Amino acid sequence: MTGTTPATVPAKKRDVYVDFLRALSLIIVVLWHWAFTILEWDADGPHATSPLGFTKGLWLATWLFQVMPLFFFIGGFVHLRTWNRAHENGVPMRSFIWKRVRQLLVPATVVLIVWIGLGSLIGTYFNLTGVYQTVKLVVSPLWFLAVYLFLILMLPISLWLHRKAGSLALVWLAGGAMVVDVIRFKGGYDEHGPFNIGWINMVLVWGLAHQAGFFYQKVVDAPRHNDWAILWTGLFGLIGLVGSGLYPGSMVGVPGERFSNIGPPTFVIVSLLLFQIGVAELLRPGMVKRLERPKWKKFSETLNDFALPLYLVHSTGMAIFLFVVWLAFDYDLKQPAHVDLGWWLTRPLAIIGPLLCTIPVLWLFRRLQKPGREAVASESASA
Repeated sequence: MTGTTPATVPAKKRDVYVDFLRALSLIIVVLWHWAFTILEWDADGPHATSPLGFTKGLWLATWLFQVMPLFFFIGGFVHLRTWNRAHENGVPMRSFIWKRVRQLLVPATVVLIVWIGLGSLIGTYFNLTGVYQTVKLVVSPLWFLAVYLFLILMLPISLWLHRKAGSLALVWLAGGAMVVDVIRFKGGYDEHGPFNIGWINMVLVWGLAHQAGFFYQKVVDAPRHNDWAILWTGLFGLIGLVGSGLYPGSMVGVPGERFSNIGPPTFVIVSLLLFQIGVAELLRPGMVKRLERPKWKKFSETLNDFALPLYLVHSTGMAIFLFVVWLAFDYDLKQPAHVDLGWWLTRPLAIIGPLLCTIPVLWLFRRLQKPGREAVASESASA
């Protein structure tokens, strides 16, 4: 791996829009979890659902706010650019990969170990049921980091494909994802069959999003009408696939749907990726001008400083908030939620409450990570 040669990317100044999009993607996920998570209690403990299953047409919002495809796309560009710079400085691929893995794995492992230990202690001492399910819910947002870490480990193969096949690699990955869907649904190899072949798309679909990021600079440098072409291609793909009735409309899991477009990902996510790339690039000129202003620049830097740590502990803050509400107001958390006007009016509180409870956790987390705080706050040193 030490001899892996870099792909060509022009040496340009740091892309502030990339920094902003990367941080904003994580913040959007955090706000979505806080505002729209509804807990339903079964015999084994709490399970998460959302208003998507109760509110007509709300699934359309996921076409913009299920931002994981865009996040992986940005990640591909960042990994390519940082590797080129590291290679120029004589850093071997093995060291480069290990540094990136460590930056993500260490803080995620801290969160995981703390909650597993805390859950085991509480469950054993108080003889409570549902503790396992509670811990599972709190740490479940870490799934995307596991995929991201896998993509980092596969970087030598991804770069090799980029050099040898170029854009053809994207066609192969997209085609593979479609074939997997055909076998999965036509052949019955899904969650109702002997095994779910759809999990192969965890590699193909997210690998495609990451691989597409290698072409980020070409997308930026292309004429503006190309951005419109990408957007409309993705949008027509979404309309066709969802409108056909073959795939759910929501880009996140919704209880009661036949299956989820995200776990494991379906070919629909490929169309979502194109749509979101188009939207992001059409917004680029105006956002770049704003991000050059001192206040916006400071805002973006703050987002980048806190985005990843906040993502790692935001579900912890939410769990603390729900515990405080139960303790202070004797609120019955097992009471079914009614998604009515009153529920919607309380959404600001559903964000403010967990945020206030997350702040001390975030402070403690960053204190523990102080020696490597800059590395934790951003998975790469430069974009």
